[in-house]
Amino acid sequence: MRRRTKLNRRRRGSATVAALVSVVAFVGITGAFLAMSAKSAQERNDAGARHRAFLAASSGIAHTVANMNTEGVDDPVQAKVGITVVDPDALLAVGQGSTGKLSLAGLENKTSYTEEAPDTSVKFSKSSYWADVVDNGDETWTVSSTGSSGNAQVTLEVVVGSVAGGVFANAIFAGNEDGDPLYELQFSGTNAQADEIIGDIYSGGNLKFTAHASIDGEPRAKGYIHGTTKGQTGTSQPIPDLQCMNYETTADFDVAQLFQASETYQYDNAGGYAYQLPEASPAHIFRKNPSDRSSETSSTTKNDYFLEDPYESVTSDSAQDGSNAYGVSITGVSGEPGPNGNKKVYFIDGNLWLHNKRSFSLGLKHNETNGVQITFVVKGNIYFSDNFFYEDTDKDGVAFIAMEDENVADSGNIYLGDPEFGTLNRMHAFMYAQNDFYDYNLDATGSSRVEVYGNMSAGNQVLIERDFLGKHTKLKVDFDDRLAGEELELPSLPPMTGAGDGGSYAVQGWWHGN
Repeated sequence: MRRRTKLNRRRRGSATVAALVSVVAFVGITGAFLAMSAKSAQERNDAGARHRAFLAASSGIAHTVANMNTEGVDDPVQAKVGITVVDPDALLAVGQGSTGKLSLAGLENKTSYTEEAPDTSVKFSKSSYWADVVDNGDETWTVSSTGSSGNAQVTLEVVVGSVAGGVFANAIFAGNEDGDPLYELQFSGTNAQADEIIGDIYSGGNLKFTAHASIDGEPRAKGYIHGTTKGQTGTSQPIPDLQCMNYETTADFDVAQLFQASETYQYDNAGGYAYQLPEASPAHIFRKNPSDRSSETSSTTKNDYFLEDPYESVTSDSAQDGSNAYGVSITGVSGEPGPNGNKKVYFIDGNLWLHNKRSFSLGLKHNETNGVQITFVVKGNIYFSDNFFYEDTDKDGVAFIAMEDENVADSGNIYLGDPEFGTLNRMHAFMYAQNDFYDYNLDATGSSRVEVYGNMSAGNQVLIERDFLGKHTKLKVDFDDRLAGEELELPSLPPMTGAGDGGSYAVQGWWHGN
């Protein structure tokens, strides 16, 4: 048997101590890791709660702005959410302001706001929100929205203001959606040929008046304004949200489908052979691809529909004042056969022309006491080559909307002018081009003067060249304020982007609250 020497005993004792030290160290390290892990999990939970609270506060702002834009809320202060008795509808997405989507950048998530959530706060999932509205006395309101989740609370404050104008509240509107920093909306002319705008103007770029051009209204521009001492610069106004309208499925009448179902190819005094529909069809007021205008339509990509009624007598209106305009009679009113075509949306997948070689003017024809109000939505271009008149300027209204076709480069535009004779002089119309306005032979002698009773509006730019060989074609726009004043209602006009359904209030600035 091996004897244990003192040296062996000392070595064994030392090993025991080392093992104990190792165990203690391991336990300590393990404890430290467990503590760090617990702390990390808590931090993650806190961060998640704060993020949910932030999103809830943002939703409170969106909900409040939506309430402000709801019919029946006359006082914006009553749009508060979760504090007074307001029916909290389904959670709304984060709101959009006149300057774009409500941004989360630059906002610090503080939790110093410790007020307890009111019993009527809007609750969803693990969060809730409530928002108050304070009148600032200068046509702006401060919305304070608090979101709560777990132990975290976040308060956001935004300033909400009334959106000035919009495409249907301006005589001329050019949104400059492409953001071209060099874009300049120009007006010029001397003496009797000077441009004359009666109503407000908005340019998403710059605005310039030269020579004797005048404006009886308020000019506004995102950039500079030249040539007038009045106006507002550095402003933004929203453009319509056409995507949300889904006209292809919501329109009352799909013109292309109606033609596909029952068209016949025949001659008519309106001009040449064309595809036509029976008189009882709501789309009978169009003729498709007429043979006598093939030279004008040969370069277009899509089918071309001409607004002209083959069941009405062609009249020339040689005075070009609407007194003898070639009539357009919609179905179902004033004794006309077919379903009611009044207060309806007509969707055209193609191009729309107001251009007839046998008449200078087209016009609504009816004897309705309350007038005719219709909307033409065109997925393509609209060409105004001839005059267009209302039967009743107090009650009638027509909106012409040109939508972009993503598969066709030249689409979503409105062209003004006759391609050959320059016979465009006067239009009664509310016009909106998703892209641009262009001129089409406005330098011809016959178009020395173009007048619009209604408005001209473009999501992007108004690009109308009216100077030729030292001569200037006068543009006069006399703003029809019946839409803006709610005296006239046209079917299914799009809302303003960033301004709620009614296009009245929008976020103008934001920051973190207290």
